[in-house]
Amino acid sequence: MAPASVLPNLKWLPLNSKFNIKSQLQTSNIDVDTVKLPEKTRNSRVLILGGTGRVGGSTAIALSNLCPDLRIVVAGRNRERGEAMVAKLGGNSGFSQVDMNDENSLQNALQEVDLVVHAAGPFQKEEKCSVLEAAINTKTAYVDICDDTKYAWRAKSFMRRALGANVPAITTGGLCPGLSTVMAAELVRAALSESDQDKPESLRFSYYISGTGGAGPAVLLGSLFLLGEEVVAYSKGEKVKLEPYSGKLNVDFEEGIGKRDVYLMNLPEVRCAYENLGVPTVSARFGSAPFFWNWGMENLTKVLPLEFLRDRSKVGRLVELFGPLIEAVDGIVGEHISMRVDLECASDRSRVAIFSHRKLSTAAGIATAAFALAILEGSTEPGVWFPDEVQGLAIEAREVLLKRASQGTFNFVMNRSPWTIETNPKEHGLGIYV
Repeated sequence: MAPASVLPNLKWLPLNSKFNIKSQLQTSNIDVDTVKLPEKTRNSRVLILGGTGRVGGSTAIALSNLCPDLRIVVAGRNRERGEAMVAKLGGNSGFSQVDMNDENSLQNALQEVDLVVHAAGPFQKEEKCSVLEAAINTKTAYVDICDDTKYAWRAKSFMRRALGANVPAITTGGLCPGLSTVMAAELVRAALSESDQDKPESLRFSYYISGTGGAGPAVLLGSLFLLGEEVVAYSKGEKVKLEPYSGKLNVDFEEGIGKRDVYLMNLPEVRCAYENLGVPTVSARFGSAPFFWNWGMENLTKVLPLEFLRDRSKVGRLVELFGPLIEAVDGIVGEHISMRVDLECASDRSRVAIFSHRKLSTAAGIATAAFALAILEGSTEPGVWFPDEVQGLAIEAREVLLKRASQGTFNFVMNRSPWTIETNPKEHGLGIYV
């Protein structure tokens, strides 16, 4: 069910489609278009695991703003932090003390809720999908913000069990991957709608954040784990393995960000796009600022042995050591996040999508909330799905999700030709630019 006011149909955008959406949705006193859920899910109870963290807390705030009728349950191990978040959310919320590593604690928490949002990362080095398994056992709808390839495909292995329990579940349903995956799916779909002969040939994901995007040690911990993984990419239908933080490209993230260096990383949206969207060449890159973060990440892959980067306790101690420096730099450089998706077709026709926000944790919370609302609206079928699968997010629901998730952006572009972005031309009517 779409809100009363929606953006133009993003599935069929012309060359000049560009949005500068100003609403912030960062605090509970911001006016936003509220969502009216179907009667049967209007008063649903939503448990946010990791709700005392930055992304989980932002998800709770976004859901409360977008749909005040929802009953939000903030879940975590720290009662003091949980009660502080509940105080921000107001009367239609509560706290549940949950230990993710305790099966009984998880199942008891999920017994009385309709949807669980798993935002308690990092997902790297997790050997079990305990939250998803508990959700299936309790017949609770599920979405996570996983950004790890192994975890995401392990989650997919629960497909048969989720189908049998009639449980709808989305994995990698956050910002990147998640929203970026939907952006890619829409670029591919729009290209095929214009010409079924001009096949998509190449898809490239590029991500940039200032410092750690304000997400602090959690982002650094996940990034360091990724440095210990071979990068899986696809080239003309062939799977290739590459060195992490190699293959530097200078990518233009346009307005407010400019050109930034990005490096190859092993991210789940690459395999998703290859298998689900049928694009034969796919890769993903990530970069940060200031420059010495990139320099440091690049050199860590050369200095530290892979065994070190794959050891959770050793990497955790390294993050603790650099924690104060990370927070200090974040305070200086800000928390910007920008995502760019480039699609190239057989005829050399290219299309671009860009998403830029001033605060990573807020943007991730809004995107995750948008996926949660899609599930509550019935846009996800039973089973375990990725965001670019139509069973996970119905095609007609993508436009609504993009509209909701782009609230607060200072630059949001869908389905534009690269040259119209990089040269900033002026339109003189009838799609003519100079």
